[in-house]
Amino acid sequence: MNLENPTRENLKHILNELADQLDVVNRELMEADDYDLDKYEDIKFMYDMVKQKGSLSPSETQAFITELRAVRKA
Repeated sequence: MNLENPTRENLKHILNELADQLDVVNRELMEADDYDLDKYEDIKFMYDMVKQKGSLSPSETQAFITELRAVRKA
């Protein structure tokens, strides 16, 4: 899957992968409709960092979730 293009389908895939990697319990935070495609690059950057890092500490996980909340639609 080519994730370089900011599409709704790619955004959904990235958010699902992040939810799995970050062990997000409240999946409502990860609904693709709650994010603008304008923020795709920011979300993709976070996704790439999480994928590269592999496992995260609890504080790193919380920091990523906080950042995701910051880029959600108001």
